Amino acid sequence: MAGRKTRIRPRERDAIIQSLRAGVTPRTGLHHIQVGRAREVEALLKDLDRILDGGSAFRLIIGAYGAGKSFFLQLVRSIALEKGLVTLHGDLSPDRRLYSTGGHARNLYAELTKNLSTRTKPDGNGLPGLVERFLAEARREADAEGGTVKSAISKRLEKISEMVGGYDFASVIEAYWNGYEQSDDRLRADAVRWLRGEFATRTDARNALGVRTIIDDGNVYDSLKILSLFVRQAGYGGLLVNLDEMVNLYKLASSKARLSNYEQILRMLNDCLQGTAGAIGFLLGGTPDFLYDPRKGLYGYEALHSRLTENTFAKAAGVTDYDAPILHLGSLSAEELYVLLGNIRNVYASGDPAKHLVPDEALAAFLAHCSKKIGEAYFRTPRTTIKAFADFLAVLEQNPEIQWTSLIDEIPVEEDRPTDMPEIADEGEEEAPEDGLSSFRI
Repeated sequence: MAGRKTRIRPRERDAIIQSLRAGVTPRTGLHHIQVGRAREVEALLKDLDRILDGGSAFRLIIGAYGAGKSFFLQLVRSIALEKGLVTLHGDLSPDRRLYSTGGHARNLYAELTKNLSTRTKPDGNGLPGLVERFLAEARREADAEGGTVKSAISKRLEKISEMVGGYDFASVIEAYWNGYEQSDDRLRADAVRWLRGEFATRTDARNALGVRTIIDDGNVYDSLKILSLFVRQAGYGGLLVNLDEMVNLYKLASSKARLSNYEQILRMLNDCLQGTAGAIGFLLGGTPDFLYDPRKGLYGYEALHSRLTENTFAKAAGVTDYDAPILHLGSLSAEELYVLLGNIRNVYASGDPAKHLVPDEALAAFLAHCSKKIGEAYFRTPRTTIKAFADFLAVLEQNPEIQWTSLIDEIPVEEDRPTDMPEIADEGEEEAPEDGLSSFRI
């Protein structure tokens, strides 16, 4: 395999290798290892352009465990940053959901805003910089028109103030400006805390900022829509929201809690398809069970099922509709996985083909070994294969005297299976069992 000499910085190299060996998606340097998914990426590029044009997008990224959903989401996020979008990303978990009455939705919002990223702050914690950029734009406008900065801020936030929860959002931005003018770091910090959803009570928010509301479980989605308009006012193209591990909603034991969360997904879908949300996109990563299960999945909620039904004409023709809300991640081909292993080898060599730890024939031998061990799963769900190959190269790098031929047959490779994650109890919810009789009397 011919290699191209593209130097990879040590910090970037180490970050990629550590992530791959841990079986997680790297947050940086994805372009060094990306292969395949050309049609899927092309479809998402159209979505990003739509967001940049003031429109909206909604996609469910569906794939089996280990198929590369998280990698794909991170790849699209990195492209969005390069295009001038602001991104939010976070994983759902037992204590982070789209809807809740126990603080779980606010936890998700806080996680998303903590991870807010821009092109200059790709690793998160970009919210203060976003507010500063908005204020810089307002100051520039005030200087051009001969007015005050405060009046320019009010003018720019006028449309936001008309939205649900927008008035207090605008008041918090003005409070941040007051803190800037008065050199009051505490006031600015409190404003950022409010914007991140970190105030737990309205009393604390009123004492700190003089506002009567906070971002809580009941207004998370409305707050995201406000944020999408705000980033446009700050000079960015729009907002992309990446939500991974949606299977945590499928695992909720309470059907009431599941349906409440699915209703939030329905709101997102309706707003995006009807054009009532502007400059915002949602990418939701989940497993086939999360989508198709007729009892607990999205298809078990009739309103979503009817909107997400697959294109029967595309199915009959044996092709994929890449404009549909559901985007299935197909398997990598054996050839694409071969190229991917070559890319990982190149990362270990810091981009220098002269430093490759193994020759091309080692890649073919490794794939043949994986095929013998786990069958076609080695490229259908490649996470385990990738992790094993990274470990293989790590041993050779640390022990140059070992020949790669002596290690191939010793490498353990097991099929990547979903973890046996228990159902998630919903605190405060009491519900009769969904199956069977709750009582029986003669």
